Amino acid sequence: MVLPVLSAIGAGLSAVSALKSFTDGSDKTSSTSTAASSTQSSSASTSTDTTSASELQDRFLKLLVAQMKNQDPLNPLDNAQVTTQLAQISTVSGIDKMNTTLSGLSTSMLAAQSAQSASLIGRQVYAAGSTLTLSGTGATGAVDVKQPADRVTVMIADANGTVVRRLDLGPKAVGTTTFAWDGKTDAGAKAPAGNYVFQVSAAKGNTSVATEPLAVGKVSGVTVADGMKLSLDNGGSVGLNDVKRIF
Repeated sequence: MVLPVLSAIGAGLSAVSALKSFTDGSDKTSSTSTAASSTQSSSASTSTDTTSASELQDRFLKLLVAQMKNQDPLNPLDNAQVTTQLAQISTVSGIDKMNTTLSGLSTSMLAAQSAQSASLIGRQVYAAGSTLTLSGTGATGAVDVKQPADRVTVMIADANGTVVRRLDLGPKAVGTTTFAWDGKTDAGAKAPAGNYVFQVSAAKGNTSVATEPLAVGKVSGVTVADGMKLSLDNGGSVGLNDVKRIF
């Protein structure tokens, strides 16, 4: 009873495989009815580095038909095994199609994100960071205070880590607050132009308050070579995901 069913399935799969090969325009020689010929065809296909999902499915069907044609009559293939193998190739084909779809969506999202980022050119942004770029007009930074604080202090250091200026911002409420540095050191001298870093400390009574330093700059361009980044007019750059505020 099982053998006629398997023969019918084998004939159907052979027809599907032949029709698929014809419609794909494949110039490969059709597999013969022997298992040896089918195995040689499979080995030749395996040597190809890039194999499409349709070629993979066609090869699988050929192998399955050859297996069914050359099965032991006393120990025939079980129907459940055939169903399982067909389900496996369908799963592989579905995953390949899903990967193609996701790749297309990723490309579309990147294009949309690029267009959105371009609209930020000329706008001021606050972004996660602790860098200051001192120019002739001074430098500006910001602090995000997580809880009300009695006192907030900003310490600005040069490239060597030496603190050159200490700014007392006084008590601050929850939220973002900006500060300006006129470029002078604590001794009253003019600090050289260039890049500096700052640290923030805050407290309410004797309890420390969490803060986050924010870099401030005007967006001058957008780069996508190494992730979506905004180029700032002060020479720095920030990731789009790091932007906290736009104004």
